Amino acid sequence: MANAIIEEVKQTENAGLFTIRFEGQTETEFEKFMQRFKDDAERQEDLSVILNLINKMLTMSGFLERLFRYVGKMSDRVAAMPQPTDHTELRLYCLRLSDSVLIVGNGGVKNTRTYEESEELNGYVITLQKLDKLLKQAERSGKVTIEETKITGIDKQTFNL
Repeated sequence: MANAIIEEVKQTENAGLFTIRFEGQTETEFEKFMQRFKDDAERQEDLSVILNLINKMLTMSGFLERLFRYVGKMSDRVAAMPQPTDHTELRLYCLRLSDSVLIVGNGGVKNTRTYEESEELNGYVITLQKLDKLLKQAERSGKVTIEETKITGIDKQTFNL
């Protein structure tokens, strides 16, 4: 288990994008994802699809439910992007908290039938499931509030994942 904080990546009028940084790490999970695939000739197009989708959501549509595929349990908010209909094998796992708030985690190449069959991808999903559970507890206790495009109180929270 490791301690993690939630950091803001980008705020727009329509949406707020956040990510996870583990204690002692210089890069966030989203930065690690981008760094790993930005120079991968085989995956650059897939990465571009994901980054363009995020940019479009930030500037235009917001994080609409139809743009994500829920992958965790019915009780959590873990989702993957892009949709399988985009014909990419690269997946970015995230927590879709609302139409205006998204926490992106990490991801990788999904070359198995399900994410559970990949130790790497399953690990990213489990981390987000733990975060979602802790975030819901913080919301219920009033320590954290999802308001419009922001997560109020998140700067005071550390999550033991």
